[in-house]
Amino acid sequence: MTTTDRREGVLAAGAAAVTVVLWASAFVAIRHVGHEFSAGALSLGRLLVGSLLLGGFLFSRPRTWPAKRDWRLLIVCGLLWFGVYNVALNEAEQRLDAGTAAMLVNIGPLLIALLAGLLLGEGFPKQLVIGSIAAFGGVVLIGVSSSDGKAETWGVILCVAAAIAYAIGVVAQKPLLGRLPALEVTWIACTIGAISCLPFGPALVRETADARPSTIWWVVFLGAFPTALAFTTWAYALARTSAGKMGATTYLVPPLAIFLGWLLLDETPAGLAFLGGALCLTGVAISRYKPKRASMPSTTSEIPVTKPLSKS
Repeated sequence: MTTTDRREGVLAAGAAAVTVVLWASAFVAIRHVGHEFSAGALSLGRLLVGSLLLGGFLFSRPRTWPAKRDWRLLIVCGLLWFGVYNVALNEAEQRLDAGTAAMLVNIGPLLIALLAGLLLGEGFPKQLVIGSIAAFGGVVLIGVSSSDGKAETWGVILCVAAAIAYAIGVVAQKPLLGRLPALEVTWIACTIGAISCLPFGPALVRETADARPSTIWWVVFLGAFPTALAFTTWAYALARTSAGKMGATTYLVPPLAIFLGWLLLDETPAGLAFLGGALCLTGVAISRYKPKRASMPSTTSEIPVTKPLSKS
């Protein structure tokens, strides 16, 4: 591996870590803001902030406009991952605590690995399969030890719908990142999601007028960090690894979301949740482990060198 490859690997891992932390914080922020903003209004507000910030960065430098063939995938990614995902998740967190929602949404990585193996030709590497099963087992353990011990059926259905939208969005995004910069893909998809949420505009105006300033700042936080920054760092990392491995990395989100929910919202997890979190960490480590290749033996040293016989 060259120095450039190692540097790219470190940067991609750092970008993935930023994404995981900010997405975990988003589950807690959504739960908090949901007391004053409805699901659709929160989605539109978050996406508008994200689109404006990303657009400011994007249009301050040279950019590549997508080809006609790219727009179909961009629309799929924008509508499903940024539009449907946000509305479904926000509505689910009106009914479920932040940790439980994070756990349920994280059936998404298994769907990503399945879709990427089938549609992107990534296959099903043994370590990815084993790691995903282990991490999913951790999610299940956390799920059965949720903070309130129960989950409303409609909230569970909405989380599953969000997970499906998330998985399809990631698989649609992956081919785009081979042709377009991560920032551009993220901005266009975010803007498409915001446009799809425009029917919630009147609700956003009404609820913003009634909301406390601190709550409004939480909406800005969701748009600036878990959306604009985290989706960009996700796209950067995804462009440098497989969709299956990046999906498996997000198994780190539920344990972090549970910790932040306990710290900030007083949603206390059961002891079994900590075991589940450890299993999630182990699964991610397995899925991302790269065994060292044995160096090839030198063949030249094994070939005896003979001198030509001199003629007598």
